[in-house]
Amino acid sequence: MGGAVSAGEDNDELIDNLKEAQYIRTELVEQAFRAVDRADYYLEEFKDNAYKDLAWKHGNIHLSAPCIYSEVMEALDLQPGLSFLNLGSGTGYLSSMVGLILGPFGVNHGVELHSDVIEYAKQKLDFFIKTSDSFDKFEFCEPSFVTGNCLEISPDCTQYDRVYCGAGVQKEHEDYMKNLLKVGGILVMPLEEKLTKITRTGPSAWETKKILAVSFAPLIQPNHADSGKSRLVHLPPVAVRSLQDLARIAIRGTIKKIIHQETMSKNGNGLKNPPRFKRRRVRRRRMETIVFLDKEVFASRISNPSDDNNNSEDIEDERREEEETKPSELKPDPPVNFLREKVLSLPLPDPLKYYLLYYREK
Repeated sequence: MGGAVSAGEDNDELIDNLKEAQYIRTELVEQAFRAVDRADYYLEEFKDNAYKDLAWKHGNIHLSAPCIYSEVMEALDLQPGLSFLNLGSGTGYLSSMVGLILGPFGVNHGVELHSDVIEYAKQKLDFFIKTSDSFDKFEFCEPSFVTGNCLEISPDCTQYDRVYCGAGVQKEHEDYMKNLLKVGGILVMPLEEKLTKITRTGPSAWETKKILAVSFAPLIQPNHADSGKSRLVHLPPVAVRSLQDLARIAIRGTIKKIIHQETMSKNGNGLKNPPRFKRRRVRRRRMETIVFLDKEVFASRISNPSDDNNNSEDIEDERREEEETKPSELKPDPPVNFLREKVLSLPLPDPLKYYLLYYREK
């Protein structure tokens, strides 16, 4: 599944392509996609394919195509503080992006059939928390994963504001999925070869919208051949934050506000520096020129600008502009983690500083 947009050279370019194709339409979803590098969820030997709009599967590990995940994220209409259940949570890539939107007071649970994939997801989550600077730009709702068949969730489980199922749902399981939702909640799942959004508008009322045609492997049916009994899946409890956790969240939030105010003062009325040109945009402009001119003639003009007096100045201007953008493209300024710098500069004991930074490595 996938291939709806062209491949990118990095995660940002992939997101640019998804935005241009209208798969990503809201700022919250864009921020989450940019914050979590898709390549980090690939095995090392397959990372060359990470920025292609294609699904990836290796053994039990599976990632849907980026265009599918972006449609899912948009359809879920995520907001801070909501509860989310990911059925077939896989690598945890989607759960991590959702966690950046839910914030520290949300609930983020996942059910995965394969125990080896659960371990893989936990490793990737740990890597994201310890090494990604994006972690400090958001308040994160950390996912919790449990092993089991998502068709065997305990009937006394809590209901959720948002539910996503990452496998094809048979018609006979539609009501089972709906009952996982709170009133006002949204369920997104592949149903009868269509990615479907179902909103629970009342105790027995639903609104259904077909989003796009998809092809997903079907849900695996429970196998009770060994014991003849169902293995109920018990979801993680909804825990109350400790006072220590609440203090850390509040302190980090206050520091971020101070950093924002300082930035506003330095830039004057909050005006940002103009964005740098991206390689992709420069290349796109050149491609548009090729469309409107004969390729061979255009190529000869690039190699020998003096052949055409009318266009030589324009071509020289474009060459100079590209030369001016090269240094910033080849040697970008290293990103600055302002929150980390501010915390480390505070007159606090080191153990408290490291606690405020979640004991991160970077």
